[in-house]
Amino acid sequence: MLREIISITGKPGLYKIVSRGKGTLIVEQLGSGNRLPVHARDRVVSLGDISMYTENGDTPLGEILDKVYASNEGKEIDIKSLVDAKGLKDSFGRAVEDFDRDRVHDSDIKKLYSWYNILLAADYTKFVEEKEEEKKEETEEKKED
Repeated sequence: MLREIISITGKPGLYKIVSRGKGTLIVEQLGSGNRLPVHARDRVVSLGDISMYTENGDTPLGEILDKVYASNEGKEIDIKSLVDAKGLKDSFGRAVEDFDRDRVHDSDIKKLYSWYNILLAADYTKFVEEKEEEKKEETEEKKED
């Protein structure tokens, strides 16, 4: 699911890939539904390729978003109040206890929370695909053996 959602450098929000052409993607902005072309010169990153620093290595963004979703009971996050109270890291620490406090900055958490709110508004509530969960369970079982 997160592989089809992208962020475009210099453009606010998140976009869903609708179609692919030669050197061009047609994307739809989550929320507004506006469609636009994204050319090869634009810097694009899929949310499925992003990970965050934790004490146990890098954790895929989907797993982080699932933890944030569970911690906030599926509710939207009021980013402005957290920024004003300087409580971004505390709030994020309750959701993802093992995040690397030295390498994850407030701006990273703020962006993650804004993406989370956009995804929630677009009715995305499951961030890790079943296949990824099964692979994770298999690796844990192999470690135990």
